[in-house]
Amino acid sequence: MKLLGIAGTVIGAKTSIVVQSVLDEVKKAAPEIEVELLDLREHRMSLCDGRDPATYTDDTKKVIDTVSSADFYLFGTPADFYLFGTPIFQGSMTGALKNLFDHIQPQVLRHKVMGFVANGGTYQHYLVIENQLKPIAGFFRAYVAPGSVYVHADHFNSQNEIVDEDVLRRISELAQELVHMQKALNPAGETSSHNR
Repeated sequence: MKLLGIAGTVIGAKTSIVVQSVLDEVKKAAPEIEVELLDLREHRMSLCDGRDPATYTDDTKKVIDTVSSADFYLFGTPADFYLFGTPIFQGSMTGALKNLFDHIQPQVLRHKVMGFVANGGTYQHYLVIENQLKPIAGFFRAYVAPGSVYVHADHFNSQNEIVDEDVLRRISELAQELVHMQKALNPAGETSSHNR
């Protein structure tokens, strides 16, 4: 099984740190699960305009293939479940993450387990997970982990390390939920038939 964590921003390090923290906890809970971080800061993507992905001249097709679990993956292993992370800007997810969702065909995420983390500068922005990210998962007909993690800027120290004990506990709980849901929904550890 493979979990793909996606840091859905092109600036800042905190989102990537939170996503990687969940991936690390997944490895602790289930060492047999392969994890990979897709950090959008490391890729240049075009705005979605409906064209054939092969015609983009930047990293767009590469990112779409990574998320879509094409044979592009290391060892040809498809992603079985996903973790999406975003900072909150102007009370919403980033344009980079929304653009990524726009590029992905709905059947890619259908019946996949999904989890969400977000970070921001106000304590009210946790509602973006409930009001924007979870409805997108509903559109894709994905299974969403009941928990999520919102990390405020105050939860990091000056070295960008997460230091809040409650946040660290919730990160661990989200990791356990993702593993539990994935194993319960795919007891044989098989990937969806459309990814084979």
